[in-house]
Amino acid sequence: MPYIEDPSEEPEREFDEEEVEARPRDPMIDVAKSAIAAFFEARRDGVFYGSQLEVIFEQQFFHWITIRALKELTDEGTLASELRILPDVGTIRFFRPKAHRYWRRQAAELMGLVQQFSAPAFTRALGEHGETMFDAALPTVGFLPTARKVRSYGGKSWSETGHDLDRVFERDGVAYGAEIKNTLSYISRDELRIKLGMCAHLGLRPLFIVRTAPKSYIELTRQQGGFTMVFRYQLYPFGQHEFARRVRETLTIPVDCPSRIADGTVQRFLKWHLSHPG
Repeated sequence: MPYIEDPSEEPEREFDEEEVEARPRDPMIDVAKSAIAAFFEARRDGVFYGSQLEVIFEQQFFHWITIRALKELTDEGTLASELRILPDVGTIRFFRPKAHRYWRRQAAELMGLVQQFSAPAFTRALGEHGETMFDAALPTVGFLPTARKVRSYGGKSWSETGHDLDRVFERDGVAYGAEIKNTLSYISRDELRIKLGMCAHLGLRPLFIVRTAPKSYIELTRQQGGFTMVFRYQLYPFGQHEFARRVRETLTIPVDCPSRIADGTVQRFLKWHLSHPG
């Protein structure tokens, strides 16, 4: 998703700008600033938007580190940025070298592409497709989906919030409360904590199936006896191979349109499950 200014427009974002400002300043921000400045120095005619840069740099830095570094680089005058309206979605913030004057046509082309994959119908399709893919993949290693849109399990019900869990998967007498997120952004911290609370209340092991997650989220889940399955590439619906290729090549972000989940992804979960018996 693009860099949304109003967090109510993008409930799955990890933070908004006020939250970024409220965080204690991390020394890794300076490392990120150097890396991002070098990235733009090598791309003096480049234009990128905030969430795109978060994903490009996510193997090196948490998303919130990247966005804080971008803000500081902008405040210091190293980069220029501009906020644009993305109709029916929210707003998108572009970053570019200050000397790059003829960037607007590039930005308009990016906006058109982002508009397509941010359309509500397409984002719903992404979510549904992610669930369908793992409904098919997990049974191949013995994890069967036994419940959907779960608020009650084992005689207990969750009523503190209006949330539900996407699935319950079971194997060897162990039940996992699963949340499947086929998104570029992290699951929000609030939602993560709610879903962990739901699993604890309902007597389920937490299972987060996500494209990416920061180590702190993975550790929180581990502490509650759960597992985080990372699948790295956002999964586009069947028939969207050409669109996925265009997005991947234009934005250099990890999206794909595979026919099935890679065996290694589910095998990692199986190996963990077998080493953590119920």
